[in-house]
Amino acid sequence: MKIHAPTITGSFVGNLSVSSTSTGSFGHILKGGVNWETAISSSASVGGFGSGGGHDYTSGSSPVITTNPSSLGATWINTTSGEIFVAIDITADSNEWLGTAGTEVAPAPPPSYFGGRGVFGGGTTGINSNVIDYITIATTGNAIDFGDLSVSRKRLASCSDGTKGVFGGGYISTYSNVIDYITIASTANASDFGDLTVARYRLTACSDGTKGLFGGGYISANSNVIDYITIATTGNAIDFGNLTSGREASSACSDGTKGVFGGGYASTYSNVIDYITIATTGNAIDFGDLTVARYGLGACSNGTKGVFGGGYISTYSNVIDYITIASTANASDFGDLSVARRYLSACSDGTKGVWGGGSSTTDVIDYITIATTGNATDFGDLTVARYGLGACSGD
Repeated sequence: MKIHAPTITGSFVGNLSVSSTSTGSFGHILKGGVNWETAISSSASVGGFGSGGGHDYTSGSSPVITTNPSSLGATWINTTSGEIFVAIDITADSNEWLGTAGTEVAPAPPPSYFGGRGVFGGGTTGINSNVIDYITIATTGNAIDFGDLSVSRKRLASCSDGTKGVFGGGYISTYSNVIDYITIASTANASDFGDLTVARYRLTACSDGTKGLFGGGYISANSNVIDYITIATTGNAIDFGNLTSGREASSACSDGTKGVFGGGYASTYSNVIDYITIATTGNAIDFGDLTVARYGLGACSNGTKGVFGGGYISTYSNVIDYITIASTANASDFGDLSVARRYLSACSDGTKGVWGGGSSTTDVIDYITIATTGNATDFGDLTVARYGLGACSGD
């Protein structure tokens, strides 16, 4: 006897019907030519998965990077377009999905001033250091020797354009105007870059991937100076403008548009956060306040959040607080460092924020995932325990 298969009519996105028997709604299959059974749960809601084993999500829209799947390979069906998406990389709130029509849903690549290699230069062990060491930020472990600064010095500042790392200022036997640089991808000693407009130490730095800015510090008094370089081209720094208040031992980070300077010391501990628009020279503007006034802290960002860790209040601090750099406002609590300390330095690959060194003379490196608030975790150790160092990242 010849058996005819039932005829299926209608769109595959929407209701399906079988002309000879019964009707099945979206997400049902005909089993044995007779009964409709659920293959995809129609009850799944946005932000969660149904009961179909990790491949049962349906919605009238496409997933976004903050759609957190239950497992790698989980699928999402857009019932409006009919496109099926597969989760090809899972990171909480930063997932990657690939659609059958070639649509990619993925986090934006990190800005150019980030990179996979974190570099720590200079500092002091009681004696000024020329040590440069490095880590691979994605992988926990101890630092490795990179080379030497052109001049041993402490309490300097560093930033990068993702290719060159520059180290500016510091203290030798007096205040320094030295800027030297490395090519981050190639281990080697630093070379002369040029000079700051004003010799000083306990300054801080940030970058938008083109300009490197050095702000604040101490000369014979607290400084409000901001000067800048174009990192791709060696030469002396140029005046940019002034901080809202002269202060030393603050820390800075950037989202590629704004450069933000937080904390420091100006006759007393400071909670000041001020900012500049890096593309345009000019004076800083008030941003908000840190959760705790302190100096000797270290800052980095993921291009969205800026995080400030450690410092000194009336004792060493383990505080990490954060801001959303695009929006002026006061900082919020993020979590705690693994070790309370001051005169530490920080860098980021756009995902992890890493702090290295600090006083009293530690080799500790710890890290956070910047997108998610929480306490820092041990990363590894510097090659030399020291404080008053500078840090940047690149490839």
